[in-house]
Amino acid sequence: MDVNKELITAQALAEALDLSVETIWRYTREDKIPCVELGSRQYRYKLDDVIKALRGDVFRENTAPYETKPVKKLTYQEYLDIPEEPGYRFEILDGMLIKEPSPNVMHQRASRKLQRILEDYFWEVDSEGEIFNAPLDVTPLDYNVIQPDIFYVTGEQQLIVKDTRIDGAPELIVEILSPSSRRKDRLQKMQIYQRAKVKHYWLVDPQEKTLECFAWHDGVYALVASGMDEDVVEHPNFAGLSIKLKSLWSK
Repeated sequence: MDVNKELITAQALAEALDLSVETIWRYTREDKIPCVELGSRQYRYKLDDVIKALRGDVFRENTAPYETKPVKKLTYQEYLDIPEEPGYRFEILDGMLIKEPSPNVMHQRASRKLQRILEDYFWEVDSEGEIFNAPLDVTPLDYNVIQPDIFYVTGEQQLIVKDTRIDGAPELIVEILSPSSRRKDRLQKMQIYQRAKVKHYWLVDPQEKTLECFAWHDGVYALVASGMDEDVVEHPNFAGLSIKLKSLWSK
């Protein structure tokens, strides 16, 4: 079977033509290249057809991978134009497009169990508040579109809950670390949440079996609670909240 006749993703097309994926999206939006739309923001291409459409265009851009900083900062509206790619999640951090694989099973287990604990707790102390989980866009600052793993919006913050996104800083954000997201969650996202004045930022590491709870104070985050393995973590700012870490790591 001729591979060129098969439908391929935007990523595969970009690699084949030595172009950036951002360029492929731009060509798609401008109808410069033929594509097959499989569903909402899901596109596939035939390499031969694209080459014919571009004809004499120079393919080689000598650009860095599209995960690096683009020429200009991407906005939320531009983010909405990015075609979906099964198996991957997209975010914009300080104008930079970030693409990473979907979470693994260990990640999802810890996320699901912690979400259940938080839902039960906040239902009792703030019945008007809401717990959300990814994928749902959060825009805490300009040029930032983030999909936190778990986050809590208080009853007093309901104005930031829009139809398609959370437009503001949630009270609490929890990120579940994966091998591909460890550096991003500890550095880039922490700095963004800090600037946005997200009051509480938690990091859960299923691989190392740890929980770290940071609280915003005078512009910076301070570690106020932590635990590992089978510890029971009690948060000083959430009276009565007790998290048995062992339950997060088990099936």
